[in-house]
Amino acid sequence: MRLRDYTPRGYNARNILILIVPMIVFVVSMTLFFFYTHVENVNAKLSRSVAEELAFVISHHEQYPEDWDHLASSMNKAGLMSLTFTPGITTLQPPEGNACCDQLSDELNIRFGERLWAFRYMPNDLLTIRVLGPRGQYEARMDRKRVIIITAHIFIVWTVAFSILLLATSYLFLRNQVRSILQLSWAADAFGRGEDMPNFKPSGALEVRKAARSLLRMRNRIRRYADQRTAMLAGVSHDLRTPLARLKLELALAPKDYDTAPAKNDIIEMERMLDGYLAFARGEEGELPVQSDLAAVTRDAVAAAAARTQLELFAPSPVPVRLRPLALKRAIANLANNAADHGKLVRVTVTSQSGEGVITVEDNGPGIPSENYEDAFRPFSRLDASRNQNVSGVGLGLTITRDIARAHGGDVTLGKSDLGGLRATIRLPLDAGKPKGLKDEDED
Repeated sequence: MRLRDYTPRGYNARNILILIVPMIVFVVSMTLFFFYTHVENVNAKLSRSVAEELAFVISHHEQYPEDWDHLASSMNKAGLMSLTFTPGITTLQPPEGNACCDQLSDELNIRFGERLWAFRYMPNDLLTIRVLGPRGQYEARMDRKRVIIITAHIFIVWTVAFSILLLATSYLFLRNQVRSILQLSWAADAFGRGEDMPNFKPSGALEVRKAARSLLRMRNRIRRYADQRTAMLAGVSHDLRTPLARLKLELALAPKDYDTAPAKNDIIEMERMLDGYLAFARGEEGELPVQSDLAAVTRDAVAAAAARTQLELFAPSPVPVRLRPLALKRAIANLANNAADHGKLVRVTVTSQSGEGVITVEDNGPGIPSENYEDAFRPFSRLDASRNQNVSGVGLGLTITRDIARAHGGDVTLGKSDLGGLRATIRLPLDAGKPKGLKDEDED
């Protein structure tokens, strides 16, 4: 059991959690400390003052009954309490209202423990205290602010309000930081798919800007390397085509009684191999990604294979994906034609699963051993021991297919088909929404 299993996975959510948890702990701890120290001490002193004043009034009245009117008038004018004495009452009549304030109960019990007493808070914020004496019942009415701090809740309200304001400000700041990270992530995916993002600029915190600049430098280095490789192989292809052209001319001028067919077939095979090598090096550069329906692209790509074998296509609903149509058609066609070369039945399925577009190509051919799955993707690899040995090719079909899939941010995997042969699966990420502030060229 790990803590991260119970925490959010998103960067923004984790930052908010880091802010909220300490803030809640701080507010709760400060509120409890405030109430159990300051508020309770002040309430206890106020209750003690009221109990002592009432004890003085009752004691003075019992000694000097004739001074009651003067004493009650003085206490009322001073704003301390309003006093009433009802003689002849021998049974305490508790006032109406709500009971509370343990500090006042303790203080009244200390001063009038041998007598009967009761108090209640009235609906109009008045506190009524009744004490049963030897001659009758004493009643004192006063503002409840004399016994308890009624504005203590304002402290909590302001604390919570300022905490919410602080959290809102922090959230707005963190959202901008997260937006920069999301832009960097989206741009990295776009660069991985071969897309150019001219509107992408490093932004956000210093560390995020540094990572963005490193990403741009890495993209430029990879692009220079790819351009150099393409130029080199294009030059090699061009240089080799010249002697091949001379050989074809010499064969055309050869005596008619000389059998030139095998040599011509070898030259054609060499030209086809050169085309394959150059296509592998060049890829589908220059083609811009567009929003397309994966099901429609697959339907067009397998048309040639459908004319050669029994093909079943399952594409029940459109799957919108941002892709290079020609490149992906070539990748799917490679898989479909390979399946048609080795099986009498080919099944192609297009679905969307967990944020990915999935294309599955299966056949009922001999298949290949599972330990050779990765070897099949190596350039110039020919698994003749498991598949048909008479099939032509230079061993670049699966390699090109995987390169195209990875250029789209996905991948290709192999497995055993339910039909008994090989199953090839292309997985492509569905087009995720771009972060705000980042646009494509075609959106300008």
